[in-house]
Amino acid sequence: MAYNQFCPVAKAMEILGERWTLLLIREVLMGATRFNELQRGLSNMSPTLLTKRLVQLEQEGLLVRKKIPGQKGYEYFPTEMCRELFPVLEQVGIWGMHWARHKMTEDDYDLELLMVHLERSIQADKLPGKESVLRFNFTDVKDYPNWWIVAAEDSTDVCVVDPGKEVDVYFNVSVKVMCQLWMGEISYKQAIAEGKLNLLGPKALTRDVENWIRPSIFAGIQPASQILHSH
Repeated sequence: MAYNQFCPVAKAMEILGERWTLLLIREVLMGATRFNELQRGLSNMSPTLLTKRLVQLEQEGLLVRKKIPGQKGYEYFPTEMCRELFPVLEQVGIWGMHWARHKMTEDDYDLELLMVHLERSIQADKLPGKESVLRFNFTDVKDYPNWWIVAAEDSTDVCVVDPGKEVDVYFNVSVKVMCQLWMGEISYKQAIAEGKLNLLGPKALTRDVENWIRPSIFAGIQPASQILHSH
């Protein structure tokens, strides 16, 4: 889309203004490299459109496509041009926390995206032993209410099928509340006290969840309504 304006904002939006583009860049900058990984973080984006956007971003110089060694398919890596967008996305997110958070609907609590974020947030080095298994029972989900995260020293994996390993910590919680916990809108202690979260496991792990599940980089940012009300 050409705006035919010399303004640098207009020229930037010719590249970044297409639907899903900035969210695709978000996923790449968060470490997703393969097509199926990108799909997990963009579950409502069609594979056809995802393919189209990847081609566009590669042509524009934001991504480099590399063949996966010894396998079919490709991986996509951000260029310096793409990495320079991180503070831009961060500012958009801060603005969203200030001014757009009140527009959240029940449909926005995306379970698959939540699990992608949680997978990225687990601090395996702060969990005892070489491997830890977390089981999530989402009380408001009919299909596939049970999810597992297996956190090891060298990798963290999300499973919807029981991996057959002994579980270290059980989370009984709704998707909405787990999103709110990760976003820092409610504390784990508060959720437990209000009966919104049932956490089972060794006290050494359950009493300090924030130590090994890193919250969103936007956690703690208040909506504008609260900021304005406090002044």
